[in-house]
Amino acid sequence: MTSQYIDQKEEETNPEHDRLIEHLRGLRRIVVNTQHGGFGLSHEGQIEYLERSNIAYTLEDRESRDATLRLGQCIKVNGNHWADYNVARDNPVLISVVEDLKDRANGTHANLRIVQVPADVRWVIEEYDGKEWVAEQHRTWD
Repeated sequence: MTSQYIDQKEEETNPEHDRLIEHLRGLRRIVVNTQHGGFGLSHEGQIEYLERSNIAYTLEDRESRDATLRLGQCIKVNGNHWADYNVARDNPVLISVVEDLKDRANGTHANLRIVQVPADVRWVIEEYDGKEWVAEQHRTWD
């Protein structure tokens, strides 16, 4: 399997190879929102995430036709509204959706990017007014 990477020309990119190298180096990838407004996947991004995760969902029209046209249909999982903000930010499926859809993955007030941190770091997402960054977790007292 490694021979396929040895024969590669330097200018070619291979996402599978890049992920293997990141894993060997001990890097973790995390999705954050880099603009004020807050994390969120686009309607297309949410559907793509659910399908890649093999999560059954239904689509329902919103309370008004205008809202359905502007925001897309409501996404429900097990009869409840689905919330994309509950997805772990280091979830490999989420990362692949953001990589593949690029700007089309961005929700209404989001600019999603992938940040790499060392795998051994205990991390937390911090934010100000919806703009996020990854910080090393530390102890705090009140």
